Amino acid sequence: MTVPRSSEDALGGSGSGGGTPGLAVAAVARRLGVAPATLRTWDRRYGLGPSAHSAGAHRRYSDDDVARLMVMRRLALEGVAPVDAARAALAVDLAATTREQLEEELSDSLAQADAPRGRGGEGNGGDGHTVRGVRSLRAGDADPAGDGETGAEGAQPLDRPRAILRLAAPVDHLVPTPTDVIDAVLRGNLSACERLLALDVDQDPAQWWMTLVEPTVRRLAERTVLTKPGEAPEIILASATLKVLADFIRAREQRAALVTGVSSPHPSQMKKIVLLFGAADDAQPLAMHVLAAALVAADVTARIVTGPANAHRAMELVTMVRPVATVLVTSLTRPELGIVHALHEAQPTLPIFVGLSSDDAAADLPLSANVTRVRSFQGLLHEVLAVAR
Repeated sequence: MTVPRSSEDALGGSGSGGGTPGLAVAAVARRLGVAPATLRTWDRRYGLGPSAHSAGAHRRYSDDDVARLMVMRRLALEGVAPVDAARAALAVDLAATTREQLEEELSDSLAQADAPRGRGGEGNGGDGHTVRGVRSLRAGDADPAGDGETGAEGAQPLDRPRAILRLAAPVDHLVPTPTDVIDAVLRGNLSACERLLALDVDQDPAQWWMTLVEPTVRRLAERTVLTKPGEAPEIILASATLKVLADFIRAREQRAALVTGVSSPHPSQMKKIVLLFGAADDAQPLAMHVLAAALVAADVTARIVTGPANAHRAMELVTMVRPVATVLVTSLTRPELGIVHALHEAQPTLPIFVGLSSDDAAADLPLSANVTRVRSFQGLLHEVLAVAR
């Protein structure tokens, strides 16, 4: 199929660009087989955008920009989640590959996308748009525009793109696994651990916890490790997890402030707030922080009580904040439950949720319809949301 050439398709710049190199968004979209709106979304959401703009405000994509977009496109075709595909695209080594690698990898992905449909060059791009003209990216195919278009400064025709990308890791490992995180933890590499645990602003913290972080915590706890003084794998993992959660909350607050123009008020001014307590003698459990983040992601205000959480202090906080519910999260098998009894006696109508896996410990809870014992993290989240919403 011959595609009419527009003034924005040339790599040497637009008519008013004064020789600015690069492809316009429409041309790149055709090359990748996606809608221009998809490229704009990838730019806005993941930072996979053009390096430069022409004087006429046209968005211009350099060879490196297109290379990263091709990584994004290929991984999307292979079923990788968009946030993980974008992370891989931004992390690729653009100087260490060959044309053969690029053509083979992309051709294989496109062939697999086409195969179920059997419609020769049409498939689904994983973003809700029908892919048309995808064969223009395959080795040996003719120029889809039929005009022998070439890149800036003598680059190869775009139906045979320059092989300037190489994935930083095999496709199977683009989505981090508990093993990947544990390896980084045991190397003492905190920054690598944070990158592997990275949580996108639109991701579900609960799913992130259940599929990646909690299995990592559990498997690390099962390992016997000989460390040097000052090395603590569990603390590295906890620090990375808390840093990722803090960044997640900060990003959501910044986005909300841009939309509403209102910064976060003091807890005493908040409505329908949920207070989360840890059990006495229990270090701040990671699950409590994740639960709070999952509530925030569901548009429920949540705050964690730190420091001494004795009955007197707990009652002061409840009186000041007037929460819609309180939650006790603990990793202990037999936690001290005095705070639960004190809260229930002072405010018998206040919903209190307690995350406990031990049946023996649950027997020590007050017998009341407003005190709910929940065994699992997901169950605890659902129970709290049912009240907070």
